[in-house]
Amino acid sequence: MRRIRTSLFIAAIFVIGISVYIYMNTEGENEATEQVNVKELVADYSSNQTTREAASINSEQLIVKNSNNNETTYQLPSDEFFVSIAPYVHATHPCAVHSLTGCQGELANASFAIYIEDAEGNTIVDKTIQSQANGFIDLWLPRNKDYDVTISYDGKQTTASISTFEGDNTCITTMQLA
Repeated sequence: MRRIRTSLFIAAIFVIGISVYIYMNTEGENEATEQVNVKELVADYSSNQTTREAASINSEQLIVKNSNNNETTYQLPSDEFFVSIAPYVHATHPCAVHSLTGCQGELANASFAIYIEDAEGNTIVDKTIQSQANGFIDLWLPRNKDYDVTISYDGKQTTASISTFEGDNTCITTMQLA
């Protein structure tokens, strides 16, 4: 009888140990592993190729909420900063942290000439880029720098200074084309 109790006690300790191990390894599910390609995930949310409830992106993290309002965060690359720009002619909205699944710009699927120069005068971007169906142009720029952005469209132009430091805006909706 004593042998059975000892065996049951050992089995109970084993089950508890396994349960603690499983709990400790699944508790961090709200923080995703580094194996996920965050830039691809951001592109998928921007282009509506995923079906999560909501996704937003701040200067440090991609934050995804499912239909149960459970949140998963993904760290952004340490050397690159995400910024999404919605140039406009007539209508815009105030925004600081870009919602990949909610923000809508005025000029969807339009071609823009984009020129971005850093504070040292180096050209970072000089090309034509088509906005997405949401009217935004997504860019990954080097972190911790100041930039001058010039956007041209249909004979109109706008310029703005932006920066890519921690806490800076990822949603730029103030660039009115005139």
